[in-house]
Amino acid sequence: MIRQSLIRSSRTALRAKPVQPSWSSSLQRPQQQISPSNLPFLSRAQLPAWQSSSRWYSSEAATEGKKEEMQGNGVKEGEQKQDQEDPVKKELEAKNKEIVDLKDKYLRSVADFRNLQERTRREVQAAKDFALQRFAKDLVDSVDNLDRALSTVSEDKLAENADLNSLHEGVRMTETVLMQTLKKHGLERFDPSEKGEKFDPNIHDATFQAPQPDKEEGTVFHTQQKGFMLNGRVIRAAKVGVVKNS
Repeated sequence: MIRQSLIRSSRTALRAKPVQPSWSSSLQRPQQQISPSNLPFLSRAQLPAWQSSSRWYSSEAATEGKKEEMQGNGVKEGEQKQDQEDPVKKELEAKNKEIVDLKDKYLRSVADFRNLQERTRREVQAAKDFALQRFAKDLVDSVDNLDRALSTVSEDKLAENADLNSLHEGVRMTETVLMQTLKKHGLERFDPSEKGEKFDPNIHDATFQAPQPDKEEGTVFHTQQKGFMLNGRVIRAAKVGVVKNS
């Protein structure tokens, strides 16, 4: 019985594991599992070509993956940093706009204030210059009366009557002093016929026209009433006669 059981077990073992011929085992090249961890002293050039190339490619892929991951992290960090800086940048832009607006308002206010100063100065000066305008208008009639009184006395009567001559000289002196005083305050009298001035409608009032062969067309040859100016402003135009030859 024992012998039969041994024979059965040996046959079962033979069936489970076939025996390779010796010539096949001698011809086949033994394959060894070599890994860098098992052979730390081997360099990349000493490793088998398939393992060296696979490790090279795997390391390149890992490096590229790390680079892409770092780039992605950098982009995310940049976006986060930009998001964090955006409120500050917006606030800075708003402040800059506010500064520009305030500067513009300041310059406009300065310009308005200077214009107001200049306008006020002109108004004050005009008030000083023409404060006597109403008084001067009332006074020119008295000056006209003195001028008429002097012009009505002929030279013959002055020569015949010494008293009348003295009175005439006194009136003339009064008129001269009065005109000098009025001139100090800006009131001046003008006679356009003395120099034969051209007719100017701004300061002359033409009452008649007459031909004058020896005078130029459009000039003033006669003054009926002398004009007055107060600091360059006409308060009464001169009434004149104008030459018209045609």
